[in-house]
Amino acid sequence: MSPDPISAELRQVLRSLRLSPMLDTLPERFALARGQKMAHQDFLELVLADEVSRREPVSATNRSRAARLDPRMTLESWDETAAITYDRELWSELISLRFVEAGSHLLILGPVGVGKTHAATALGHVACRRRHSVVMARTDRLLKRLKASRLDGTYEAEMRRLIAVDVLVLDDFAIHPLDTTETSDIYEVVVERHRRRCIIAVSNREPPEWLATMADPLLAQGAVDRLVNGAHELVLEGESYRRRQKPGRGVTR
Repeated sequence: MSPDPISAELRQVLRSLRLSPMLDTLPERFALARGQKMAHQDFLELVLADEVSRREPVSATNRSRAARLDPRMTLESWDETAAITYDRELWSELISLRFVEAGSHLLILGPVGVGKTHAATALGHVACRRRHSVVMARTDRLLKRLKASRLDGTYEAEMRRLIAVDVLVLDDFAIHPLDTTETSDIYEVVVERHRRRCIIAVSNREPPEWLATMADPLLAQGAVDRLVNGAHELVLEGESYRRRQKPGRGVTR
C-alpha cells in the first residue's frame, strides 16, 4: 500500500477549519501538483477553487430556502411544451438577469394557472445561484407582516430588509384591496427600490387595474407609475396547468 499523502496533523487542521470535504480531492491534487511541478500559490488556488465549487450549490440552496422559494419551481422544471404563449426571446433575456443587475423591475402578467408564479420562482432560483439575495412573498402576507411589525417595534428593520434585498418577488400583487397603511407600505418599498434594486411583481390584473385596489390614490399613482415605467413585462397566456393536472385526466378507460 502506498503511504497516505495526507498527514494526521493536516486532517486535524482541515477538520478544525471545517474543510474536511477537501480530503476527498486532496490526494489527486497532490499528485497533479507533483506531476506538473506546480508553484505553491498555484496549488493553493487550485484546492481553494475546488472548495468554492463544492460550497456553491449548498450556498445557493440555503439562499433559496431563506428566500422561501418553492424548490419544485426551478428553471429546469419549467415546461417548454406547455400550452401557453409568451415572448420566448424576452424570457431568455430575463434568465440572463441583466435586468436585475440594471436595477429594472419585471411584471409577470396573465390569467390564473398559466405558470406566472413558477416563472417568478425560477428566476429567483437563478438569482440565488448567482449569489443575489432574494425575498419572495405573497403580497397580502408581506403587508400583514409589516403591520404586525409596527406593534412589536421591528417595522424599521423589516422595511430595511425589504429595501436592501437584491430581488424582491411580490406574488399575487394587487389582487386584494389595500387599505391606506398597506398602500403606504407598497409606495415606500417601490420608491426606495426604484432604479436601485429589482422588484418582480406577479399579478392576474393588468397594471391599470392596480390603482383601483389601493386606498390612497396619490400614493397608488406614485407607486404604480414607477413600477410600470421601470419594468419589463412578461405576459403569459393559455390553458391553466392546473387543469392539466386534474386527477384522472389522460387516463384511458
